[in-house]
Amino acid sequence: MTLLTARDIREIAADIGLRPTKQKGQNFVIDPNTVRSIVTAAGLEDAANVVEIGPGLGSLTLGLLEAGHCVTAVEIDELLAARLPHTVERFAGTEAADRDPETGTEAADRADRTARFSLVGADALKVTELPAPVSGGEANRPDALVANLPYNAAVPVLLHFLETFPSLKTVLVMVQLEVADRLAAAPGSRTYGVPSVKAQWYGDVRLAGRIGKNVFWPAPNIDSGLVRIDVTRTDRDPVQRRRLFSLVDAAFAQRRKTLRAALSGWAGSAQRAEELLLAAGLDPKVRGEALTVADFERLADVEGSRP
Repeated sequence: MTLLTARDIREIAADIGLRPTKQKGQNFVIDPNTVRSIVTAAGLEDAANVVEIGPGLGSLTLGLLEAGHCVTAVEIDELLAARLPHTVERFAGTEAADRDPETGTEAADRADRTARFSLVGADALKVTELPAPVSGGEANRPDALVANLPYNAAVPVLLHFLETFPSLKTVLVMVQLEVADRLAAAPGSRTYGVPSVKAQWYGDVRLAGRIGKNVFWPAPNIDSGLVRIDVTRTDRDPVQRRRLFSLVDAAFAQRRKTLRAALSGWAGSAQRAEELLLAAGLDPKVRGEALTVADFERLADVEGSRP
């Protein structure tokens, strides 16, 4: 399979009359080696069932197909969604030119790769189910999420898919470096906040690499980062999750304030916030960034158990 080069990207964009916009967060990867490094960083098992958000012109889609995975791509842009199947069909199997044409191997490879691809034309934030994978079955339960997430909606989209598809075991997303740092930040750091706690509630989050600006077209203003999440969360009671996440939102809404003050609205009063914090074994005078995910869970449980 031939992956998309900078020339391919620009030719496809010109052919469909595409002008990338910052409003849509459109920055397309133009370097095949970068695509392969992203696929490698995902560390997926053979023939994984992958959901990709915002495939754009298809650079990462082709890389995932080349590695033998099934790909369900979710694309909101109608222009891009209309072109993507054609791109997959055109570039699938083209590395087999030196094979014996009488064996039909190249055609078989091309058919296999296109069969492992499906497209959902929709807003990722509104997706609640995916079409059945090519292997059959009544439901599509993706094993992995691998995506170059649109810069303008990266965190909401990531959290929505983690919530909606509990089958996900591995996540590898490319986001702005600043967002990557926030997602992987540890308690006590200046970048630790709402995205950090919510993402880390689902599993182990870490930085998996840094991507320079020059491998994109158009080039963004800042570098990007790869974030890997190994999903370990099995208990996902929606009531408990909503209680926890509302607590996290309140704790960081006024992050310079102590938790006693910051949580006064959430708890009903500063006095009750202090009582709940003490009952959870937490110091009311600390700020939200001092608490671990387990600390937040304990505090939410205490609040939920009291009238």
